[in-house]
Amino acid sequence: MTQEIFGAAGATAASSTGDAAQPLRFDPATIRRLSTSGPRYTSYPTADRFSADFGYGSYLEAVAGLKMRGGGRGPLSLYVHVPFCDTVCYYCGCNKIVTKDRSKAATYLSYLKQEIGMQGKLFSGMNQLGQLHFGGGTPTYLSDRQMEELMAHLRKNFEFAPDEEGEYSIEIDPRTVSRERVHSLRQQGFNRVSLGVQDFDPDVQKAVNRIQPEAETLAVMQAARDAGFRSISIDLIYGLPKQTLDSMRQTMAKVIAASPDRISLYNYAHLPHLFKPQRRILEADLPPADVKLDMLALCIRELTAAGYVYIGMDHFAKPGDDLAVAQRQGRLHRNFQGYSTHAEADLVAVGVSAISSVGNTYSQNEKTLEAYYEKLDQGVLPVARGIKLNTDDLLRRIIIQKLMCSFELSIASIEMAYPLRFAEYFAGELAQLRALEEDGLIAIDSEWLSVTLKGRLLVRNICMVFDRYLGMPRAQDDAACASAAGAASAASTTQPLRYSKTI
Repeated sequence: MTQEIFGAAGATAASSTGDAAQPLRFDPATIRRLSTSGPRYTSYPTADRFSADFGYGSYLEAVAGLKMRGGGRGPLSLYVHVPFCDTVCYYCGCNKIVTKDRSKAATYLSYLKQEIGMQGKLFSGMNQLGQLHFGGGTPTYLSDRQMEELMAHLRKNFEFAPDEEGEYSIEIDPRTVSRERVHSLRQQGFNRVSLGVQDFDPDVQKAVNRIQPEAETLAVMQAARDAGFRSISIDLIYGLPKQTLDSMRQTMAKVIAASPDRISLYNYAHLPHLFKPQRRILEADLPPADVKLDMLALCIRELTAAGYVYIGMDHFAKPGDDLAVAQRQGRLHRNFQGYSTHAEADLVAVGVSAISSVGNTYSQNEKTLEAYYEKLDQGVLPVARGIKLNTDDLLRRIIIQKLMCSFELSIASIEMAYPLRFAEYFAGELAQLRALEEDGLIAIDSEWLSVTLKGRLLVRNICMVFDRYLGMPRAQDDAACASAAGAASAASTTQPLRYSKTI
């Protein structure tokens, strides 16, 4: 049975289509029937299509192309990957290195600074920075002094926008910071913070080896507010071992009372054959698929009732948050960190396994420390693989971005930008979409493709129709870039997604 899930004043699904006052519709039968493996579309083409044929030289050509065109698409976005953690969370499938040997971080930082210096020189003249994100691993694994030196090195090589204009965020494990450290991070230039929470229930925390008292998390959130951080985000996961509908209800009540600006709600996918830490989770402790679906309905209902806007793909935000505002204004963008307000900014990513998006290319760094260090010792950037997008890739990327971020697509805008007739070029895709239209997920006419309020929880299924690579042999398995905290659709338990907003 379809449920209409209302929020405060009914504002649950804001977008530029003007239906912000309408309820988001949750249809468990349709979600269950259409649940399938598929990409999260933090890029198109997706990372499993990258090839080793694209290397350091290809990346240099991409940057040179930007310079020939007089610069990039506005200020840059910069991602910094810190892979270290001192303990392992059993659910996690992120690219991480679990160690208590802090000397490894010191070695890593020396190479990371070398890469940052090389990228800074490469982007000389167009190195203005409007967005920065530290992900991991655990970025706060670095000491306060190490972080201060790293930020100083970044400022030496990139020109930061003023604090009131730039978006400078860092992911924090609340177990690793004190009130003083939070204030220090703000002084170092960070103005947004993302906290890993996952669940407040002690039994669940014990089952996933992440003991994190509620009071500890709330203290960090308060410290961030006191320090003047502009935005606080938290990550949650449903479908973890020992979770029940009642325990999830209690966690949601505590989350809502804490009042973060943004919430990411991920679905745990149990894939022990891919991620060794998950082998420590007892499958008997995992909630059944139907219960997980009930948990999702509960979370959506509670969050929207509290006034949060469903941004899409696991994300919620307060109506006044920059993400919600950008969505209403048609400026929302999606990249490797999730949803972003910096539409189409070129993304420079540094650190092991990090993925850059420069011009019409994607490139990924080496995934192991040994290979990463070896490339830098040779005096070259540690690019391991990537892809240069052709015209068809660019066209489909725009379509997928619009559907994921705005839940609608103007056919006329595509025909104005590209020399084609949409109905002819995408005749096969439109035929496939008709089946989804019959399911009530999308509305199609001669001018617009519009994802319905019922279809927003299954927007990935709609985007997959436009992915010409699906079903084709993969250049390389990208399991190292995936995480076990999510799934292909709102209820799938077969396809991993990244737990964190990191690579």
